[in-house]
Amino acid sequence: MSRLHRPKAGFWIRFCVAVIYPLDALLFRIRFRHLERMVPPERGGVIIALNHLSQIDTLLMARLIWQTGRIPRFMIKAGVFDWPFAGSIMRGAAQIPVHRGTDDAAHSLRDAAAALERGEAVVIYPEGTTTKDPTNWPMQGKTGVARLLLLSPDTPVVPIGQWGPHKLGPSLKRLGRRRTAQAVVGEPLDLHRYRGREATPELLREITDVIMTAIRDLVAELRGETAPASFFVPKRTYVDRR
Repeated sequence: MSRLHRPKAGFWIRFCVAVIYPLDALLFRIRFRHLERMVPPERGGVIIALNHLSQIDTLLMARLIWQTGRIPRFMIKAGVFDWPFAGSIMRGAAQIPVHRGTDDAAHSLRDAAAALERGEAVVIYPEGTTTKDPTNWPMQGKTGVARLLLLSPDTPVVPIGQWGPHKLGPSLKRLGRRRTAQAVVGEPLDLHRYRGREATPELLREITDVIMTAIRDLVAELRGETAPASFFVPKRTYVDRR
């Protein structure tokens, strides 16, 4: 599939593309919708917010974002950067480490805001981990995405809903059976009304819920079902080692 735009990408990004494309094609039948809705590179930075179904869906979403003509800068849990080789790839590709639930998380948001100032596409999973909703709907998001928006209030937020990659499962018997993976890009959200507002807990929750609702509606479109009226709230808080 051709890209909608062709900004310059470094060695590590192109290395990732060379690995991800054939791997995604091996594992999934890919169905992407409305890639043209993505904010183009010439319009500057963009926050991309999406639901998280499985660990492997990051590979699919990296491919989707690349095909829209943007270079993805994922906000990824910091532990991945300590992995042999994978950590080198993450650093070389300028991904953004996140120490979930620690004081260092604020540094991650500043790094992300700086990337947005440079006109980059910052990708965030507001849920902070794969969904724990029993029926795999997007669960309640963490407020990091709202904090990032308030740090960069003129940046558009593009929601993406995805469905299907979690059905691959861990069984080796399923590796030869491709699963259908769907994703749809939503229209950029108009969140200018929050510009200049104080970051109170209530406001952060409101912004986060607006973004998560947009994502949930896209997932409902893919599933052909009515979304639940409220978000599942996980009992566990995820904290990364410093």
